[in-house]
Amino acid sequence: MNFRFVIEYIAAWLVLKTLGLLPRPMARSCAGVLLRIVYSFTPRLRSVAARNLELALPGLSLRERHEMIHGVYRSLARLLADFSHFSALTPQNASELVAFDGLENYDAALAKGRGVLFLTAHIGAWELGAFAHGLKGYRLNVVYRALDNPALNALVNHYRCLGGNPLIEKRESARGILAALARNETVGILADQNTLADEGVFVNFFGVPACATAGIARIALHSGAEVVPAFCVWDAKAKRFHILYEPALVFSTTGDTERDVQAATQQMADVIERVVRAYPDQWLWIHRRWKTRPPGQPLLYS
Repeated sequence: MNFRFVIEYIAAWLVLKTLGLLPRPMARSCAGVLLRIVYSFTPRLRSVAARNLELALPGLSLRERHEMIHGVYRSLARLLADFSHFSALTPQNASELVAFDGLENYDAALAKGRGVLFLTAHIGAWELGAFAHGLKGYRLNVVYRALDNPALNALVNHYRCLGGNPLIEKRESARGILAALARNETVGILADQNTLADEGVFVNFFGVPACATAGIARIALHSGAEVVPAFCVWDAKAKRFHILYEPALVFSTTGDTERDVQAATQQMADVIERVVRAYPDQWLWIHRRWKTRPPGQPLLYS
């Protein structure tokens, strides 16, 4: 195995096991210290975040941007700490950590009998949201992108599956998603990252053209599955996470498949933008969201 892969795996294993042995509040504090160190050693990611904030929220002052970026790392620290405690979560104690707001919207969508697609994003504690939803008694098929490091990938997936959720690898996802929907199951898809031009469509995202996956819209329009926006965000006042289940989206159709896919994808991008604007310091600004450009437009990252 690649030596770097070995080092990455050992480091991740030690961090997860150590945090998992600590009481949750202490684990969050230690994860916060760790992510402050990571902040200092990741200037490239901070630069990407600063550029994204410049593009998306140009009204922020330089100081506000810096504080927003710090918030991203604090959010990742909470995610890491709670991820390490997945083995301690049960159907009985999960509600102490996570509140399920609007669950009736999900129940109504599932009752239609055509399966449910969760529209979600890298905001708050997305891993915890999927895990807690599964513990609630609902089968959730999680679409994921395999990590380059196979050992690290296996470690992360081990934690993801502790609550019983099955996984669908992104590169082979179409067949698995359609099969799950045919069984009236739920599939969770993170739909907020940059997509290659030949795999997506361009949408308006924070006023800037962004290439978004068209797969969710194509599957929903083809299968009739309900698309339910669901996001797991941190409530600082309550010191608790909330999974926000919104009513299923209603897509208008014209009979022109490509036009309908474009409109549905834009509708989903609008939902994600609205949630990010509501919780801006919990979104993954360190990702080059606007990397893929429409033909003829200049690159936005150096």
